[in-house]
Amino acid sequence: MTLWKFIKHYALEIYTVIVMTLLTVPAFMGELSAIQKFMVVYSVLFVLHEWEEGMYPGGFVNMIASLVQIEVNDEIKRASRIPAGILLLLITVVPFVFDSTILFAVAVATFGIIEGVVHIVGIRLFQCKTPYTPGMATAILEATESVVLIAYLACNHLGAWYDYVFGPLLMIVCFGMLQKTMTLLVGIRYSDMPKYVKAQWKRGNRA
Repeated sequence: MTLWKFIKHYALEIYTVIVMTLLTVPAFMGELSAIQKFMVVYSVLFVLHEWEEGMYPGGFVNMIASLVQIEVNDEIKRASRIPAGILLLLITVVPFVFDSTILFAVAVATFGIIEGVVHIVGIRLFQCKTPYTPGMATAILEATESVVLIAYLACNHLGAWYDYVFGPLLMIVCFGMLQKTMTLLVGIRYSDMPKYVKAQWKRGNRA
């Protein structure tokens, strides 16, 4: 097995090990700022989310594949964790290091809220028999922490207006890039996704 194949096959496990290793750093830093504490919690939730979404119970990639009516093999499923892991590392490490830059914290909070909304809407979109999509439990926890983070920032008058405007915009761009990369991995164009989503939603209305 080549190094690249090893990375693709064990992407989720590698991401988990990296995060668990990084989580030892705060132990040597003394008192953490509130923003840094939020990022530590996010790091744990993101790891749990990736495992819930991809492995236990897993199946979220299969749901997306069913949306575009294609088969996704195990190699692609595992490789899809690479862009996800990179993004999740960036959006937790950068705000942790630059904890005085509120824009980054708002961006992470936006991501958590997006995750929660996507998984809840997914119940209707994929016509789930039970009110659950793979990854939803941890996604709701991410969204909850995001609401608490935004409330903390607002109540303590942290950040300027542009942090609350450009923070979400930054995350929307990053999230879009992640989705584009993952759609390319399964062999479809990102620009076609709205068409697939609309068709799936109509099928749900007829069901």
